[in-house]
Amino acid sequence: MSASAVLIGFAAMIAMLLLSFPVAVIMVVTGVIGGVLIFGWPLVMSMGPVSWGVLNENILTAVPLFILLGELLLRSGLADKMYTALAVWFVRLPGGLLHTNIGASAMFAATSGSSVATAATIGTVSLPNLTKRGYSPSRSLGSLAAGGTLGILIPPSVNLLIYGSMAEVSIGQLFIAGIVPGVLLTLCFMAYIAIHSIISPDPAERDARETLLPIKERLKLAVHLIPPMMIFLVVMGSIYLGIATPTESAALAVVAALIFIAFSGRLTFALLDVSFRQSAKTTGMILLIVVAAFMLNVTLALGGAAQAMTTWVASFGLSATSLLLVLIVFYLVLGMFMDVLSMQVLTIPIALPVITAAGIDPVWFGIFVVLMCELGMITPPVGMNLYVVQGVRTDRGPFGDVVKGAIPYAVIMILFTIFLIMVPEVVLWLPAEVR
Repeated sequence: MSASAVLIGFAAMIAMLLLSFPVAVIMVVTGVIGGVLIFGWPLVMSMGPVSWGVLNENILTAVPLFILLGELLLRSGLADKMYTALAVWFVRLPGGLLHTNIGASAMFAATSGSSVATAATIGTVSLPNLTKRGYSPSRSLGSLAAGGTLGILIPPSVNLLIYGSMAEVSIGQLFIAGIVPGVLLTLCFMAYIAIHSIISPDPAERDARETLLPIKERLKLAVHLIPPMMIFLVVMGSIYLGIATPTESAALAVVAALIFIAFSGRLTFALLDVSFRQSAKTTGMILLIVVAAFMLNVTLALGGAAQAMTTWVASFGLSATSLLLVLIVFYLVLGMFMDVLSMQVLTIPIALPVITAAGIDPVWFGIFVVLMCELGMITPPVGMNLYVVQGVRTDRGPFGDVVKGAIPYAVIMILFTIFLIMVPEVVLWLPAEVR
């Protein structure tokens, strides 16, 4: 298989995607047609055992568990209380409650692992209050859309699970590698909010600072921060100490969430029913795409696509840094038209061999890919978080408000990614310490 054949196949998949074909169908059709053309039907027949092996992979069991964890926290009201508890502490900062949007998103991301769930949950809780206080729509909506992107970087992350499964990289190492970049990106977002507020003050933000509660009441509300913090510690602590695998840590986190929900008095059959049903729907969609991606990988692997692409890219004489800068532009354009999961499963099989040959650490590249997928969540016209936040706003204002507010955060993410390229130790230091 030549590099030109790989590029033609990839272009065909993008074309089918733009024609609204389901991404799983696109990958299966491309994999089957390519397999028949190169090797004939025997290769296609071998895809059945591959699909069975993927679905029996232990690590993918963590996907429905982390999705269920996010559903339980979302529907039990624990996320609402967490937002209120953070708001009384962040309100004094320049930018007021906008910091709470970022902080609450980061904390919810550390338990849910989903950007869409994070943006929808925090947006539903915060927007009525922000609108009531008179906050600028673009500032409010932009901070919510950007805060939601933290859901797929700060562990546990479903997208890191998918990357680890496809790239055969340690999930524990990926989770640990996401902590420092996740925290730093959160601080970058908050720094932007503070600087923007100082340069261009919003009267609503000043009014919010005047409602500061006494320290005693703030400490009382801080109790509601315990459940998400404990759940995060259960996940990362059990992996870090070697007590549990990522799949087992996900199960422990679900049990911990159920205990907290039971103590809050909200553990009902109706809650479990809707959480299980929604988790099953989301899991089915994700795993169907993953299986389709592995079927495509059979054709790519046996057809020598990885070697062909590596040789082709090497012919340009690009350094590792130049290659990553090109990939930033590539993912930026791709993110304007594709959703996160589609971007991952379509590009990882082709990009991973190339970056590995360039000497780039696959754990570091996992964080890079997730950052690029985050960027795609807030870049129009197909930025999923933009539509999620627009959908939960109560005033039904113009969609341009969300786009205008999210653009500065997209620029911050690009600059932050370049910083990680220049200083890769930011990602790799913590995983190296805990090996």
